[in-house]
Amino acid sequence: MTPPPGAAAFLDAHGWGGAKILPVAGDASFRRYFRAVHGTRQAILMDAPPPHEDPRPFIAVAEWLVARDFAAPAILACDLDQGLVLIEDFGDDRLREAVDAAPDQELSLYAPAIDLLVRLRAEPAGPVPPYDRAVLKREAGLFVEWYCPAVGIAPDLAGWDAAWEAVFDHAIPETPVTVLRDYHAENLMLVGPERSLGLLDFQDALAGHPAYDLVSLLQDARRTVDPTVEAAMLERYRAATDADAGFMDAYHVLGAQRNAKILGIFTRLWQRDGKPHYPTMCPRVWAYLERDLAQPVMAPVAAWFAANVPPEMRGDPLVLSA
Repeated sequence: MTPPPGAAAFLDAHGWGGAKILPVAGDASFRRYFRAVHGTRQAILMDAPPPHEDPRPFIAVAEWLVARDFAAPAILACDLDQGLVLIEDFGDDRLREAVDAAPDQELSLYAPAIDLLVRLRAEPAGPVPPYDRAVLKREAGLFVEWYCPAVGIAPDLAGWDAAWEAVFDHAIPETPVTVLRDYHAENLMLVGPERSLGLLDFQDALAGHPAYDLVSLLQDARRTVDPTVEAAMLERYRAATDADAGFMDAYHVLGAQRNAKILGIFTRLWQRDGKPHYPTMCPRVWAYLERDLAQPVMAPVAAWFAANVPPEMRGDPLVLSA
């Protein structure tokens, strides 16, 4: 977490000369984050180094959200050539830690996150690429590309494709909305005295089904969301929208797709990128996936898993590969 070489000059050029640069966090990508502290002012310095990262999608989605009164961080300065972006600092109060510290308040803490998605659903999709069948298929394929080989499974690839083709129609909406895609407790900040929700990590936004962000939130790979909380929050969302049984079919198809994708990504982060803590979260992801596979709409995909992935091979791929 050493600041990038051009950070000091970048800050100086934009009125933050002499600011302390303190590490905040990295993530599963090449992006890193630092806090610039200049007197009483604070801001977040995003290091999105080219060619690995491109900060322009983050900037574009942030501006689109702010224009519609969603609390994305303001863009204070940027240098696209270096991949440096200075953004508003939402502090360190994340929904994740707030819920962990007060589990008896989980429902009341999650409720505003549901209400924000209700608002987002009402907006026409922003200027982002489509979350179409090709993208859904490519993402789901990460499971057979990375997880299966890691645990010694030679999967039926033709059957895999056919199973997903049989269910993806449920996940293609008539009217797409902006899908933030990493909408979960570690990317939702509680900002200011009123602890209103602030949004982070939306640079991969696409135009897709509104159920996807619900899945991100309520089947959170990084913290266990109890099924009773998931059910209560889904009921809150459905009460505020016209979400019917078809919507719930989409929820479970996208839940299974996302969880299969995450199992592949977490395996890849371990094997390719040297980040062995990600596989430890895979048992949680399997639990979500199996809840989705139990739904009638998922019968073709559930049959594929039953035939290809024995129960004893559903867990932490690092442990299972030993």
